[in-house]
Amino acid sequence: MKTKKNLIYAEECYRIMGAVFRVFKKLGFGHKENFFQKALAKEFTDNGFEFKEQLRYKVKYKEEDLGIYIFDFLIFNKIILEIKQRNFISSKDINQLYKYLKATNLRLGIIITFTSEGVRYKRVVNLD
Repeated sequence: MKTKKNLIYAEECYRIMGAVFRVFKKLGFGHKENFFQKALAKEFTDNGFEFKEQLRYKVKYKEEDLGIYIFDFLIFNKIILEIKQRNFISSKDINQLYKYLKATNLRLGIIITFTSEGVRYKRVVNLD
């Protein structure tokens, strides 16, 4: 069984999710995705998080640019956070985040969605 001490970046995730729940408590459900993103950026700033927003990451092959991934947040230079505005997290969302992790060689990403029933989230781990 996994315990908190076995989780990747447990303390950082705890801080991130605290910010997410504070935003949801203030805003509630039903807003545009970019409203939640702006509120999270404010919460991250107010709490001293190191983060980048709407980060553009170039994918290259043999020095040639193949394309760009854009993800919502890179937090503490090691965790990708993606925001979705719907009532569920789909396998497409998980696969998208996994591609981001593979491209960046990062180990952990979190998908969050603000639903009518509260916050839902999924941790995605890159084991490669």
